[in-house]
Amino acid sequence: MAEITAALVKELREASGAGMMDCKKALQEAGGDIEAARDWLRKKGLATAAKKSGRAASEGLVGVLVEGNSGVAVEVNSETDFVARNETFQQFVRSVTRVALTVGGDLEALKAAPFPGTGRSVEEELTHMIATVGENMAIRRAGGLTVSNGVVAGYIHNKLADDLGKIGVLVALESDADRGALEAFGRQLAMHIAAARPDWLTVEDVDPAALQRERDVLSEQARASGKPEEIVAKMVEGRLRKFYEEAVVLEQVFVMDNETKVATVIANKSKELDSVIRLTRFVRLELGEGVSKDEG
Repeated sequence: MAEITAALVKELREASGAGMMDCKKALQEAGGDIEAARDWLRKKGLATAAKKSGRAASEGLVGVLVEGNSGVAVEVNSETDFVARNETFQQFVRSVTRVALTVGGDLEALKAAPFPGTGRSVEEELTHMIATVGENMAIRRAGGLTVSNGVVAGYIHNKLADDLGKIGVLVALESDADRGALEAFGRQLAMHIAAARPDWLTVEDVDPAALQRERDVLSEQARASGKPEEIVAKMVEGRLRKFYEEAVVLEQVFVMDNETKVATVIANKSKELDSVIRLTRFVRLELGEGVSKDEG
């Protein structure tokens, strides 16, 4: 069994909102497995969060760049916010983001690509930056979107400088509608995604393992009520709808009006612009999401 350290208990407490002793008991029951411990807490009714905590514990910047029918978002980490505010680091992130656009947001291709004006690869330039600045850095994630007919819209939340901030979002809209109107609408959808933190685009996209895990937790919670199995099944399906409303973009309530489902908002905009609009993909990068400061 893994050692139940104070740090592990603290991490579970921050992720679940449950009490310290409950977290310790959950970790003991789960053999130190933090995800299994989260499930144990939820089954006991001691925690309700279905999503991972997504703690943003690492510094750095997310860069976003959209040109033509393509866009990319890149996360570059640093150890301190002081470095993230340095103009040299910011320019490095901008350059890396522009290179990412040439490789479609593929992370490994990005690292191997030439860094402009240096004779070094992007990864080698990163090593050079680390030696120059004296602080560890990492190009952690990258994502790209392209449309054949429509727009890619980008949005930066908590902007620190042009095209740089703490959260970067891209959305791909396929449509024949006016480009300017599509870009404005795409930005609204990107702002929604920044705030609502969805995991998937459609119900069909939900990871089967994640869905089964959620179903198992909800089933055990419902059975604790003592109701018959047929009632339990209905309770689980009702609660799964809530899960979809939290985790799936098209099922979420649009943050701009807090009442209309995103799928309906898109349908209404399609009618307004007299052209079908399809939200086909999205990318959301939040700085430091899911990592801690002591992660290498």
